[in-house]
Amino acid sequence: MALAPDVASHRAAARLAGSAQWSGTGAAGELVWGLCAGSGQRPYQVIADMSGPAYTCSCPSRKFPCKHALALLLSWAAGTVPDAAEPAGFAASWAADRAARAARQRSAEPVRDEQAAARRAEQRASRVAAGLAELDLWLRDQVRAGLPATSGGYRHAEQVAARMVDAQAGGVAATLRSLGGISGTGPDWPGRLLAAYARLHLLIRAFGQLETLPPGLAAAVRAHVGYPVPRQDVLAGPAVSDRWLVLGVRDVLDGQVPARRILLRGRDTARFALLLAFDPMGRFAEPDAALRPGTALDADLHFYPGEPALRALIGQRRGGAEPAPAPRRPGGITALLDDWAAALARDPWLSGWPALVSGIPVPQADGWRLADPAGPAIPLVPGEADCWPLLAISGGAPVTVAGEWSPAGLRPLTAWHGDLAVPL
Repeated sequence: MALAPDVASHRAAARLAGSAQWSGTGAAGELVWGLCAGSGQRPYQVIADMSGPAYTCSCPSRKFPCKHALALLLSWAAGTVPDAAEPAGFAASWAADRAARAARQRSAEPVRDEQAAARRAEQRASRVAAGLAELDLWLRDQVRAGLPATSGGYRHAEQVAARMVDAQAGGVAATLRSLGGISGTGPDWPGRLLAAYARLHLLIRAFGQLETLPPGLAAAVRAHVGYPVPRQDVLAGPAVSDRWLVLGVRDVLDGQVPARRILLRGRDTARFALLLAFDPMGRFAEPDAALRPGTALDADLHFYPGEPALRALIGQRRGGAEPAPAPRRPGGITALLDDWAAALARDPWLSGWPALVSGIPVPQADGWRLADPAGPAIPLVPGEADCWPLLAISGGAPVTVAGEWSPAGLRPLTAWHGDLAVPL
């Protein structure tokens, strides 16, 4: 029933399963078939291939699977479809056509040339290494000349960033372009800019020793440099099954391609995950991008390589997203800082980490804080919004908050009022 496209199909199939409208049903191997009387003179031919699963029906419905296919599967699951020695003629013909199409598709797929792929990988590694060597010289020049004299405004790194794009180091190029938001902003900007330069220098050194690094750290270095990982490779990796609570959603619309960030946390594993959806139009119409805070999804997640692994793709779903209670036993601020320190020790180029924490929002003269009654307080970075709704939800008592932690502070995304998730 999880395959039903909507509630109406779900109900219609339940009424239709096992009714007198069915005739000529049977099952053989992976095929299940039957004839279902409809509004026309001829009954609809309904077939399901359990190895897919795949379905077909001669009815005019535009829903897939239609109520007839769902009802046939319900009847089969209830044990009311008799076994047969061989498929009915119309079912055998459909299965043969599917097999022929699959064979044609396999023959049309290009054969991977391993030697050519190895040459391309070697060429890219050489281009990246040459580009990073130029970047290292540029970084040394910036420090040697003095930061105040070389900040050059918000586009001061644009030329070298363009060179990193040519060198196929897109991740480094994005980092360089983000430096424009540091120069000249706040009294401590030289220190923050120097720290960003230091992380880039560390990344260059790590790439030069890539073959000697542990696999998880090597994968993190490749990701930060800008090496893509094919989606099919991620989905082919091991799955982490859990009921995943949606902690928060944030749209990032000021990048080259608008992105939506969706934070998840496993109920049983207590593991964080990040889903990224990209849409040049900023509409985010794909199903994964429709997840909302306060809902939970029973599914398998496949994580991108890296240490610690955070970004993931959704594999098999077991039903849709459903309302879920508030997360239980959120950590305190000390636990959040410990988690961040542990993550940063494994990946020193991390720019942030998911947070699920309990605290009291407190307005102060220099900005908002989230205070732990038994420990420290951390700054809140609300972005374009303010923190008064968070204070209203709190009522002066500790409140569960989910968001993104970074060295600048905690960006709150969701707070819970009882079991009601309130996006901020």
